[in-house]
Amino acid sequence: MGCSLRVKLDGEWLNVTERMNSKPSLVDVAKRANVSISTVSRTITGTGKISEETQEHVRQVMRELGYKPNRVARRLRAREGKRHLIGLIIPNIQNPFFADLARGVEDVAYKNNFAVMLCNYDEDPKKELFYLDVMQAEQVDGIILPPAHEEDADVQRVRQSGIPVVCVDRSLSDPTIDKVEVDNEQGSFEAVAHLIKKGHKRIGLISGPGDTSTGRERLEGYRRAHREAGIAVDETLIRYGDYKQPSGRDIAAELLSLAKPPTALFACNNLMLIGAIETIFARKLKIPQQVALIGYDDLPLAAVFDPPLTVVQQPAYEVGQRAAELLFKRLEDPGAPAGSLQLAPKLIARGSC
Repeated sequence: MGCSLRVKLDGEWLNVTERMNSKPSLVDVAKRANVSISTVSRTITGTGKISEETQEHVRQVMRELGYKPNRVARRLRAREGKRHLIGLIIPNIQNPFFADLARGVEDVAYKNNFAVMLCNYDEDPKKELFYLDVMQAEQVDGIILPPAHEEDADVQRVRQSGIPVVCVDRSLSDPTIDKVEVDNEQGSFEAVAHLIKKGHKRIGLISGPGDTSTGRERLEGYRRAHREAGIAVDETLIRYGDYKQPSGRDIAAELLSLAKPPTALFACNNLMLIGAIETIFARKLKIPQQVALIGYDDLPLAAVFDPPLTVVQQPAYEVGQRAAELLFKRLEDPGAPAGSLQLAPKLIARGSC
């Protein structure tokens, strides 16, 4: 024989046994918060004019009751409306640059009452495709990503499906896509020109992939610095990496093993820079006396290395911030012309040159 427990709360008899065995509902939240059901619903979806104080009160009640909105049901109800979810797909979560970029995206998304779904494709086009499919299945409102390469048909396919895409850091060759980049050619030019001013004429380049916009543009900056200094480029000093630490280590070893090795190395991202440092330390070479070193992207501890590392610093947080702002503009006005922003890098001269 069953039994039930009933208590009187605010003048109303409640069946505690039933409540204990069931999940709290939208109605429960509205009653506890002493607001209308529509106010709770609008707080959840971020629509309508509700004071921040009321919204916070409703959220607090939701936390107290353990109420979790049914995301699928909300999307079915919204259909033509926003899901308040954007996707961010990054190439390497271990890279501090992308960590700062992601923070910029998330801060803007949070201010707009959007959540961010973060995925890491590890510089692998197959993983990128997998996560693009996940984003479509989740019906995100938009996607921010550095594409795997400039002719990325998978990203174009997602755009054609109707999901807004903003390219960040890297871009597609398509001029009609929204993008936020850093002036990679200028940053690379300044780095190599700095080495040339220090007297270096044989500068090894640990380049990024040639089919990425960043790899291509940083290579062009390297070439331009040589042209303007009247120095012929030695093609044997140019090697292509994959923006990962092992490739920096291996390429530095190849360059430093040449019969006439370079007197300086320029690594085109921070992880390849760390790989190059591994090789230099393993060979017991002194920086900068035996080999000078510059990296593209700053590192959290670059200033405390011995010697401190000269780097091209990128405004990573602002890059992410601007990309998110551009995406929200696209969501507000789908027919607007493509937005394109280019931010300036900064050469931070330290002791490694």
